[in-house]
Amino acid sequence: MKLTEYIKPDKTLFSFEILPPLKGKGIDSLFKAIDPLMEFNPAFIDVTYHREEYILKKRPDGSYDRISTRKRPGTVAICAAVMNKYQVEAVPHLICGGFSKDETENALIDLNFLGINNILAIRGDNGKGERNFVPESDGNTNALELIRQIHDMNNGIYLDKELKNPQETDFCIGAAGYPEKHIDAPNMDADMKFLKRKIDAGAEFITTQMFFDNSKYFAYVEACRKAGITVPIIPGIKPITKKSHITLLPKIFNIDLPVDLSNALEDAKDDAEAEKVGVEWCINQCKELYKNKVPALHFYTMSSSRTTAQVASEIF
Repeated sequence: MKLTEYIKPDKTLFSFEILPPLKGKGIDSLFKAIDPLMEFNPAFIDVTYHREEYILKKRPDGSYDRISTRKRPGTVAICAAVMNKYQVEAVPHLICGGFSKDETENALIDLNFLGINNILAIRGDNGKGERNFVPESDGNTNALELIRQIHDMNNGIYLDKELKNPQETDFCIGAAGYPEKHIDAPNMDADMKFLKRKIDAGAEFITTQMFFDNSKYFAYVEACRKAGITVPIIPGIKPITKKSHITLLPKIFNIDLPVDLSNALEDAKDDAEAEKVGVEWCINQCKELYKNKVPALHFYTMSSSRTTAQVASEIF
C-alpha cells in the first residue's frame, strides 16, 4: 500500500526512522528498539541506507589496498523483515552516493519483487573525507535524477531500451525537505525551486529534516504551497538526549536550535537533565504540530526507542 494512501486530512499518523545494525550485529537488537513503539500503531517505518566507504590497508611492501566497507548493511533485508514481522509498511532510503544507475535499477527490481512500494529518494551524504558530493561516474548526481529514474521505471522505462514488454513498477516516491534550507543551496528560494522540480519529476510526499522551531516548519509548508507543491509534508522530529547535541546537531544537520532550548540545555548539569529538557521540548513541539493536523509525526530514533516512546505516549 502506498504511504500516501494512509494519510488522511483529519488524522496525524505516527512513524519513525531506524538505522540498520552495525555490521556483525544481529537484527534482534533492532526489533528490541521497534517493539516498544508498536503500541502507537506506526503507519510506516523508514530504514536508512549507508553508502559504501573505503579504507586503505597497508601491504608488507609498503603499498596500499583500497578495501570496500559498509558499516551498516542490510537496508533492503531489514525492510522485508520489518514488513513480515510487524505488518507495517517499510520505507527504505535509496541514495545516489556509491550507486551506478544500473545498481540503482537492480536495487529497485529487488524492492519491487519484495513488495516494498515506498521509497525515500535522497542524494545522501558526501563520501568520507569529501568536501563536496561526488557521484559515481555512471550514477545519479542528485535526488532529482534519482527520482526521475524511479519514475521512469514506474512507466516501464528501464536503462536497457531493448527489453521486451518491461513491467511497470508502482513505487510511491518520497523526497527530502529542508525547513532551514539544504546545506548546498545558496538560499531558500533556490532550494524551493529544486524541491518543486523533484515533485514535478514524480515525488508524492516530502519528509523534512529535523527541526526544533515549529514556526520554521509552518513557514516552510506555506512557502511550498505558494510554490505549487501540494503533496503531504511530513515533519521530522527528534528528542534531544545529550548536552553535546547543542553543537553536534547544528553542525551535522545544518539546523538552528531555538535560544530557549539551547539555554536550557546549557544549564543542564548532565546528560540525564539534558534529556529531560529535550523530551519536554519535543512533547510541546509535537502537541502543537498535532493540533495543526500535520500528516504524521516522524521521529528520528537513531534506533533507540525510549525517548520517542515517552513523547509518543503524551501525543497518541
